[in-house]
Amino acid sequence: MLKSMTGFAAVTREDDRATISVTIRALNHRYLDLQLRVPQALAAVESDLRTLVAKRLACGRVELSVSVQISQTPGVDVEFNEEFGNALSSALDQARARGLITGPLAPGDLLRLPQALTIRERQATDQDEEARADVAARVREAVEQALSELDAMRGREGAQLRTDLDQRRSAVATLVERVAAAADEGRAALEARLAERVRELRAGLQADKNAVAQEIVRTAARSDISEEVERFRGHVAHWTALVDGPEPCGRKLDFLLQEMNREVNTMGSKADGLRVSELVISAKAELEKMREQVQNAE
Repeated sequence: MLKSMTGFAAVTREDDRATISVTIRALNHRYLDLQLRVPQALAAVESDLRTLVAKRLACGRVELSVSVQISQTPGVDVEFNEEFGNALSSALDQARARGLITGPLAPGDLLRLPQALTIRERQATDQDEEARADVAARVREAVEQALSELDAMRGREGAQLRTDLDQRRSAVATLVERVAAAADEGRAALEARLAERVRELRAGLQADKNAVAQEIVRTAARSDISEEVERFRGHVAHWTALVDGPEPCGRKLDFLLQEMNREVNTMGSKADGLRVSELVISAKAELEKMREQVQNAE
């Protein structure tokens, strides 16, 4: 199945507990390269998110960002340092007795003294743990939805990519058939030229007619490209099977294009004919365009 490696999706879910936002962006890359950004409080689900991505995507540079805004503010406990407070009160009494200061200690004065008050986040209760687990589950659901939307977008782009590649594949296949026809004409013309030249030379030479005919056939056979044409046709059939299959096929198509290009190169070096070179150049140009497009396929 042909899918594009590029795509984007964004999902936002909001309820009475939290607002969850997920954005995912996929770019071209030879292997799966996941860049994951999640809040520190959700570090425990990071491995689950990586597994979800790996199940959906085979390759590409993927940037997944998750943000969570909790609707309820967590409770806190404030503790007063009595030992410090007693020492501070005693010191202030001595200062008043000497006339150095006047007036009582105000609450604002304590807030300016970090040793006086300790503020801690309240210990999580069973209810808090349940809420945290619920938020984590909702994050997984949001990521799964974002991956589904990303996959749908990549599928649409892959369909457009396949349309272009199918047209180019058909054009290349037609060019190769024309190369084969031109090569057959060139081989027949070569045999005729060789036969005519031999007839001109035989007047002054003593040679076996059958041996000369066999040598002409062997010389002309060196330009035979029927094997290369058949292998190319097999590659075209294999291409169709790959893009119709359920598995990602980008890398396999890239390899197949290399093999198709190799066959066309061999045809160009072996075949003889007036139109062969022009047709081979056109086929190679189309194959290069196809290879550029395949780089975008998963």
